[in-house]
Amino acid sequence: MKKIILDLCGGTASWSLPYKEAGYDVRNITLPEHDVRTYELPKEPIYGILAAPPCTMFSFARTNAKTPRDLASGMDLVYACLNLIWQAQFRLDSDQQKYSPLKFWALENPYYAMTRWFLGKPAFVFDPWEFGDAYKKRTAIWGHFNDPVKSVSDIKSVMSGEQIERHKTNSQKLPTLGRDDEMVKFDYMKSKDIHPEHYGKFDRKTRRAITPRGFAQAFYKANL
Repeated sequence: MKKIILDLCGGTASWSLPYKEAGYDVRNITLPEHDVRTYELPKEPIYGILAAPPCTMFSFARTNAKTPRDLASGMDLVYACLNLIWQAQFRLDSDQQKYSPLKFWALENPYYAMTRWFLGKPAFVFDPWEFGDAYKKRTAIWGHFNDPVKSVSDIKSVMSGEQIERHKTNSQKLPTLGRDDEMVKFDYMKSKDIHPEHYGKFDRKTRRAITPRGFAQAFYKANL
């Protein structure tokens, strides 16, 4: 039987892609086909769960929204993801079981967001460039998992001189709203530079949410 991986609010399923490529039974629970708020767990054992609920209501970058910030509605999807994780954790094989029914679970959201107000300190924080993807987007992960190994220690080794110069120029001109220039760097990248393999296939907002390939691969290797 193939090991089941649930990718909750998975979107393009970029986070779970390495598992799918390795032959796991990956199930992308995302709209419009599936809604995490009504989804029922399969009866078979679940190996691992990835979750990336939308962060629209939590983001500090939400400064020009046409509707008021609604944290309760934002938490609705976070709670639904956590509830599915908890339901999977309830499935003990014995009363004396000392290990988790899930091999791993992880929930992702931007680091510069209000999500931390509700979930507390994240278990792991990274920038895509630390795994070889040439951009910055500080990201937080909560959960129970083995830490992926960061493969890059110098951002200049993965970013071109043009990118670094453009980053410096934008950082000097634009306010950071209490964040640091890492978020500004990503927000002002040229569209063609954001996941170029998907450029033209998805809109900018969708590509912004894609889990970087380097991190996804490193997470998979740490949590086989």
